[in-house]
Amino acid sequence: MSDHGMPAADNPVPFLRFGPRPDRTTYEGWQEFRKTRDLFVPVKKITLAEYQLMSPRKKSLHDLHRAATHVNMTLLETPMSVAVTDLMRSRIQNNAMRFGPGTLDGLMINGGGYQGKTETACRTAAEFEDDWRELFEQYRSHYVDAMPGTRDLIAPIGYCQTPVKATPIALCEAILDFYGAPYGKNLRGMIRNVRESIKAHATTVLMIDDITRLKMHREDDQDTLDLIRGLMDLDVTLVLIGVNIPRSGLLREGWHDPRTKQWVYAPLTRGKSYNPDASTQTERRFDLINLDPFDYSTDAGTEAFIEHLVGIENQIRLFHAGPGTLSEGNMPEYLRRRTHGIVGLLRRLIEDGLVKAMDSGLEDLTTDLLDEVPINLGNVPGKDNERDAEAGEIPDVDTAPQPKQKPKQAPKKGRNTVYDDPGTPAAVEA
Repeated sequence: MSDHGMPAADNPVPFLRFGPRPDRTTYEGWQEFRKTRDLFVPVKKITLAEYQLMSPRKKSLHDLHRAATHVNMTLLETPMSVAVTDLMRSRIQNNAMRFGPGTLDGLMINGGGYQGKTETACRTAAEFEDDWRELFEQYRSHYVDAMPGTRDLIAPIGYCQTPVKATPIALCEAILDFYGAPYGKNLRGMIRNVRESIKAHATTVLMIDDITRLKMHREDDQDTLDLIRGLMDLDVTLVLIGVNIPRSGLLREGWHDPRTKQWVYAPLTRGKSYNPDASTQTERRFDLINLDPFDYSTDAGTEAFIEHLVGIENQIRLFHAGPGTLSEGNMPEYLRRRTHGIVGLLRRLIEDGLVKAMDSGLEDLTTDLLDEVPINLGNVPGKDNERDAEAGEIPDVDTAPQPKQKPKQAPKKGRNTVYDDPGTPAAVEA
């Protein structure tokens, strides 16, 4: 291997990141995520005998690559994520190809914390952008004329997070930060810059994450929601991502149409509205789709969960962990109980367990080892993982291992005193 942490081979495989992770809330960060999301190459599986023949330096680099492989395991599809991906892809594609005027239908992705909503949505959007850019480059001259003095910056996907303390100004800033656009002197100017940025950069999809940080009892949050609805007339597909959306109050002013299975909003005719065209809209539609945990109460759900575990164990690089490490015996039930079938918690528990298995030299995952691994939901570093507990972004579940019960001991039998010598009786007094 080279001195830069790369295997000395015909095709070097980098496995270390130099610098921060992509910040998807900026255009540059989103493009880095899109282009590098599948570039990581896991370490090759080798036997313990092959490992023992390595020099100390090569062992160290191999262990480092193993650790990198364990924290960069492929995000596996689940039946729940496939349903979200299929609907999101079709909604984005259909809206992007519409030529006629009218408000585009949006999409709400709902689910609990650590369900993988953001990753599923971002990867689906990135796949769409890959295809869209390829088509765009082929027909670029037919649709876009370069404007003198401007950057030729095409951003099919825009992504931002709802500020923890949401106001129309704060949301505008989050959207404008993605494009690197100026804020403006006042709210009206900021909204104008948002609208112009979305149009100028040919954005077809705007994803707003953590939407349930909006608290509908606050006036600022109600105004922010009005602003979001107002963006639907910009020929952009809105994808809103949040935790427990039906109970958040976001849908309070809408109703569910059983015929179309969509949430429908009446036009904004009262209260503040920062969109001058809002009153002209007759209805605003959102599909609501759930990303649920594995359902272990049905045969199909149990089978899907075990299949998911098989996919994970195939990516494990421990010397004593083979087929069935996670998917056989009492391990599936143990993992379901510890994680409640939530994919993010499952990933967290297994990743931490893999670190412990390597450090301890056990080189295997067992229930006894995993019992020593707490799932601490409050110690995830990084901007992308700043979660608002009040918005339900941290699941309220018991992830602690059940205490092991000591085997009951049989009660001790009493000693047989039949043949005991009672001693000499006391003399009888006259």
